Amino acid sequence: MKFTPHAYQQTATRFLIQHPEAALLLDMGLGKTACTLLAFLMLQRKGAAHKALVIAPLRVAELVWRQEAAKWDQFSALRVAVLHGDGKDDWQKDADIYVINHDGLPWLCGRINPKKTRTRLDALIDRGVDTLVLDELSKFKHTKTGRFETLKPYLPKFSRRWGLTGSPAPNGLLDLFGQCYALDLGQRLGRYITHYRYQYFIPCGLQGREWRPQPGASERIFDKIKDLALSMKAADHLQGLPELVEQNMWVDLPAKARAFYDELEREMIAELDGEKVTVNSAAALSGKCRQAASGGVYVLRKDGLPVTVGSCVRESLHVHDAKTEALMEMIDELQEQPLLVAYEFQHDVERILAVRPKTPVIGGGTTSKQAAALVEQWNRGELPVLLGHPASMGHGLNLQGAGCGHVCWYTMTWDLELYQQLIARVWRQGAKAERVVVHRILTRDTVD
Repeated sequence: MKFTPHAYQQTATRFLIQHPEAALLLDMGLGKTACTLLAFLMLQRKGAAHKALVIAPLRVAELVWRQEAAKWDQFSALRVAVLHGDGKDDWQKDADIYVINHDGLPWLCGRINPKKTRTRLDALIDRGVDTLVLDELSKFKHTKTGRFETLKPYLPKFSRRWGLTGSPAPNGLLDLFGQCYALDLGQRLGRYITHYRYQYFIPCGLQGREWRPQPGASERIFDKIKDLALSMKAADHLQGLPELVEQNMWVDLPAKARAFYDELEREMIAELDGEKVTVNSAAALSGKCRQAASGGVYVLRKDGLPVTVGSCVRESLHVHDAKTEALMEMIDELQEQPLLVAYEFQHDVERILAVRPKTPVIGGGTTSKQAAALVEQWNRGELPVLLGHPASMGHGLNLQGAGCGHVCWYTMTWDLELYQQLIARVWRQGAKAERVVVHRILTRDTVD
């Protein structure tokens, strides 16, 4: 097919071409990948760019960039090498675009030979890789992560640094510092996160460990980065998006589970079926209560005995089936209409599969090949229910082909970006459903 960019995509493409340092903050479904490919191709033809390195989440790396290039006639000549699995050795081959996932960065930046200081990334740069694309730029929001520190020394070696994301600051303005630094090396928001905090934020919370924006901080920050970032909202540019409806489905804890939950929340220790469940901090308590509200709790064992730390085996204890029963009722009511179900904990999957054994899952243990096959089946309308962890399928997967009009959160995520991204798998341009309903199963009077 021929790629005919919409007016807003032409604007995004021009922005990338005109800005060697650019953040493309486009909502899900606006075509960030196609715009980037078009901008790179035009620069390459003018001799202003030669080769590109794309760093993306694993499923995006394996299932989006090569496929998107092959989909459109204009990009068919671009040679895309995915440096993962059997394709890792392709870094030695001549390609136009090299794609790698975040977890592959230590390998890419590792020495080719223990006796030599040059790395694989050095070799790619020597061969003409001059454009860096950080797909899901928000993955670089924290400057102390391994991926950021691994890539940081190489950032100045790229003449163009582009970042793509639909959610640059889902958890607050502090998230912008690392992302901007990865693109402009600290020109706009400074080189140090401490200076950024004290210039735009006020310490608050317990021992000043939290930061609240100063009055007018957002306007000052946005003014600093206005030449770096282009932001577009789907509602302003996409026609015919389905109506989005979000609704809560409340469930109650059974008496036994209620007693366990209340005691755990109050005492930080409670007994369940003769097993003592303990937590040793407020943060751990919040997570444990979240598990219990969902239907199970993890316990750690060593040599068959419960422990709290150290080398051990993790097991789950059953708390209740209230959410599972609500989900099964929903599936029955939908009568084979496609339903995308998001889960948080592995014991969520275990409870669901106990009553619906053959339900397909895209999660941490799913290979990219398996995920691709499930996506194809889903888009052909062959899977009435698909379970997915938002971290595994929240980015890059196009799931609108089935005409799915229902998304269910079995357990809510606390990550706004993942929440928005997963819903956008079906609520996007090209969706066949007239309305997308987001069902949130919540346990009453709990951390939910």
